[in-house]
Amino acid sequence: PEIRWGPAMSTVGTRGGRQRRFLAALAGALLATIPAAGNGGAAETPVNDYPTVARADYIFGCMAANGQTRTALEKCSCSIDVIASVLPYKAYEEAETIMSVRQRGGQNASMFISMPLLREKVARLKRAQIEGELRCF
Repeated sequence: PEIRWGPAMSTVGTRGGRQRRFLAALAGALLATIPAAGNGGAAETPVNDYPTVARADYIFGCMAANGQTRTALEKCSCSIDVIASVLPYKAYEEAETIMSVRQRGGQNASMFISMPLLREKVARLKRAQIEGELRCF
């Protein structure tokens, strides 16, 4: 089923309209990542295994850094699509966790900075992010 944003759902001139339009645009971008039904009612194989919430989290962070505009939404959505095509979700999640622990600091963080295997996981994510920037921005 296709979701349509018609005049009945317009928020122009209403309080909070800008936020609603932003959320509607974000929802549309996220819904575009859900695989469509294939022949025989079976869902097509997803291009990647990233959950919607992970995509949304990335897009929100990306837009915070690049502006709350429709153009930023499109570029950030494109970027996570590229990352997802290059890096499996499990690897993405591991690298994000490592980076989160590093930011906290302290004794435990030094292990996450010094271990070559963990550094390589983060480097793979950063390469995927660069690929996303090159293709989308």
